[in-house]
Amino acid sequence: MGENAKGAGVFLELRKRLQSGLLVLWRDVAKSYAEVRVTGGDSSLHVRTPRGLLIVELPAGVSLVEGSCREAPERGDEIHFRMRLKVDQHTDDTETPGSVLERLQVGESYCFHCQSCGTRVLEERVFKRVLPLPNGNWSSLVDDWCCHPDPFANLKLLPRAEDCFLGDTHLLVPRDRGCEETLTQELSPITNKMADGQNQDTPKPNRRRTLVSCKSCTAGLGEAVAPGTLKLYITEVTVRPSVGDGQFDTSLDRSLFLEQTVAVRLVELSSSQSMFRFSIQASDGKAFILLWLLNSDSLIASSSATPSSTVRGDAVTSPGHRQCSEHQSPTKAGSAVKVLYLPCSPSASTHQE
Repeated sequence: MGENAKGAGVFLELRKRLQSGLLVLWRDVAKSYAEVRVTGGDSSLHVRTPRGLLIVELPAGVSLVEGSCREAPERGDEIHFRMRLKVDQHTDDTETPGSVLERLQVGESYCFHCQSCGTRVLEERVFKRVLPLPNGNWSSLVDDWCCHPDPFANLKLLPRAEDCFLGDTHLLVPRDRGCEETLTQELSPITNKMADGQNQDTPKPNRRRTLVSCKSCTAGLGEAVAPGTLKLYITEVTVRPSVGDGQFDTSLDRSLFLEQTVAVRLVELSSSQSMFRFSIQASDGKAFILLWLLNSDSLIASSSATPSSTVRGDAVTSPGHRQCSEHQSPTKAGSAVKVLYLPCSPSASTHQE
C-alpha cells in the first residue's frame, strides 16, 4: 500500500473481472485478525472491529460471497483480508461517461468552456463532420503501402467550417469572430536551451508557437496551429451541449478533473488500439512521464475508520483529496484505473504505482 493511502483507516479495492477484493485495515483500527469480523449485507460489507461497526456500501450488483473472506499475510502496520465477490452481469455495463472525444456527435449544438473559470469561450457550434485524425506512425505506413510518395507529407490536416477533428488529446476547430471576445493569442517565449549532447555552437532549433488563452482568467487552452484553426486540449476545456442558459458547474476540483480526463482517455485508447504503454510529453515533444496501464476494472473506497461510520463504494477519493466519506453525496461506482508510472528525469530510477 502506497504512502499516500495511509491517511485512511480502511481501504477497499474490488476487481470486477476477477470477482475478488482486498480489504485493508490499519493497526489503529484493529490489532489482529481475531478482532475483525467481516460479513456481507445487501450490496454492502459489514466490518466489525473493537472501534465499532463499519459499513462499506458496495456498488449495486456487487456483493460478498459468504464465507469467502480469508486472512492474507500481514504487511507492517496493515491487516489484509482477501475475499470473493459476486458480480451481476449488468454491473459491467455501467460505465463512466466517455471523454469529450467520444461524445461529440454530428448535428448537435455544443458550447466550449474554459475548465479553470467556466467562461464560455466558443459559442454554439454545430458540426457537420466529426472526424478522427490519423495517429501513430500513419505517415510511415502510407510510404510503405503506396507506390508513390505521400502527397500529404508536408500538409496539415485542418478543419473547414463546421468541421471538428479529433486527436488523441486535443480537438481542432475553426476559429470564428466570437473568439476575439473570449480568447487571447500570444507567441511562446524564445528559449535558449540546448539539446542533450549539443554545445553552445549548435543550438537546438526552437519553434515559436501561438498560444491561446482564456481572456477571463488567462488560463492556457491550446494553440493556434493555423490562422483560422484552434487546437484545444481536452484537459483545459469542457464541451457541453447547448441547452438553454444553464450555469457552468465549476465545483469540480481541477486536479480531480485532470485525473478523470486522463484516466478515461487511457481506457479508451487501450480499448480501441490495444495500447497499454503511454507517454506524456512536453510541448517540445520530450517525454515527461511514462505510463503503463495495469487494469481498468477496479472499484475503490477508502475512509477514516470512525466508529459507526459508512464508507461508500461510489465515493472514490484519490491521494490528496481523501475526506471522510460521510460528508460525500452518493455518486456512481468508484471506478479507477491502476497505472505504473516512471518519471523521465535523471533522478527518477524506480517505478511507482
